[in-house]
Amino acid sequence: MLSPNDSKQAKVQARRDQIVEAAKISFRRHGFHAASMAEIAQGSQLSVGQIYRYFANKDAIIEEIVNRIIASKMQRLENLGDHINLIAGVLAERTLFQQPGESETDHMLMLEVTAEATRNPVVAKMLSDAEARLFRHVCHNLQQLFPHFSAEEIAARVEFIAVMSEGTGYRILTTQKADASLLRDLYQQAISHLFRKL
Repeated sequence: MLSPNDSKQAKVQARRDQIVEAAKISFRRHGFHAASMAEIAQGSQLSVGQIYRYFANKDAIIEEIVNRIIASKMQRLENLGDHINLIAGVLAERTLFQQPGESETDHMLMLEVTAEATRNPVVAKMLSDAEARLFRHVCHNLQQLFPHFSAEEIAARVEFIAVMSEGTGYRILTTQKADASLLRDLYQQAISHLFRKL
């Protein structure tokens, strides 16, 4: 049985989840600037005043969404077992291939966040911090698997993967003209070459 404190925390988390899900839909539909707190309130079946009890402002909701998406990526990478799967997982995360339990909304929102970061220094910092956490996490895992590479060599390889694949991630959601499974095979070949044993 939950203690009164645990019960209260669970209720707070449920309310935050309600707000986040409503905000995702609103942000996806209208973008960050046009989305209103009134619409988010309506979607979450709360009043605007109630939302401000859980989030200080719209930027705080955006930060929560970004942190959840990054945390989900990091958790999946943590759960990958062998070397090839880890490398393929890095690729899959950075190219935004659909993963079990993920929604297309999350993918589109990250594009929206990236665009917003070019205009909004608060969003730019939260995105930069979140990406840095993910980058460090991937580098750390790969360093354990491939200790013959220096930290600088690992970072360069992860950056290469990011640059190569994020363009594909954008095209998957917009104008991609190649089959995703064929692209995955090509990326796996390239990444296996990058991380081959000496």
